[in-house]
Amino acid sequence: MMPELTAVILTRNEEAYLPACIESLRWVDEIVVFDSGSTDRTVAIARELGATVLHHPFRDFASQRNAALDAVDGEWVLFLDADERATPALAAEVRAAIQDPNYTGWWIPCHTYLCGRLTYGAGMYPDYHLRLMRRGKARYDPQQSVHERVILEGAAGQLHNPHIHINCEDWRGFMEHQDLYAHYKARIHFAAGRNPVYHFVAGPLLEFWRRFVTLRGYRDGMHGLILSTIFAYYIFVMYIRLWKLQRASRRERRTAAHSRRNTIHDSTAKSGNSPQRTPRSQRKL
Repeated sequence: MMPELTAVILTRNEEAYLPACIESLRWVDEIVVFDSGSTDRTVAIARELGATVLHHPFRDFASQRNAALDAVDGEWVLFLDADERATPALAAEVRAAIQDPNYTGWWIPCHTYLCGRLTYGAGMYPDYHLRLMRRGKARYDPQQSVHERVILEGAAGQLHNPHIHINCEDWRGFMEHQDLYAHYKARIHFAAGRNPVYHFVAGPLLEFWRRFVTLRGYRDGMHGLILSTIFAYYIFVMYIRLWKLQRASRRERRTAAHSRRNTIHDSTAKSGNSPQRTPRSQRKL
């Protein structure tokens, strides 16, 4: 019998976070751990706790989620990451939501704990994500490989009860995540042939203003100030990496063009058909 609701957890070396995530999902019909090559006890823990384990090599986040949608059997799919938790209130709301025939997807808000603190400002709340979707009606945009975007066939509703995200235990871990996102974003912009809208100074300054003022990072005091500054810094890092990719690409094109010219010159010289210079005495005045 096809399960009505399958929870999918993407993992790679998540032994520290996975048990609590699985325990928070006991109310679904099936729990699938979709692993991309863990070398710790992630897979063993998943099996010990009764989850189904599927393996798939990681290319990017959008591709991984699409592969999971193709691999599971549930009529509805709820995506959670290993460092996220579903609350009893969210569980009841999800069970009711999937009975509504008017929607094929649902946006879920998030309570983010960063460095052990529930964070509201700088865009951290409500931070809606489309995580609950009817399988067969949803795909992830392959062009949006990080901070994925769902392409949904049908209407999406909004749930009120948040899931919990244990983002990072310290600022160093958070900065490592932002560094990874900066890497992905630079490559996405480069592949799309996009140039930065703002330069290396204006971009980070505008991002800081957006996070700290517009999205009210100031609500979290010094915590919000540090958070907004880190977001701004990694916009700068992204621009630098994009600029390096573009510079390397231009250098490769110049090298290739120079090589082609040399090849043509050598080929012409070998054929003996190189053009002869007209003696000065025979040139027309």
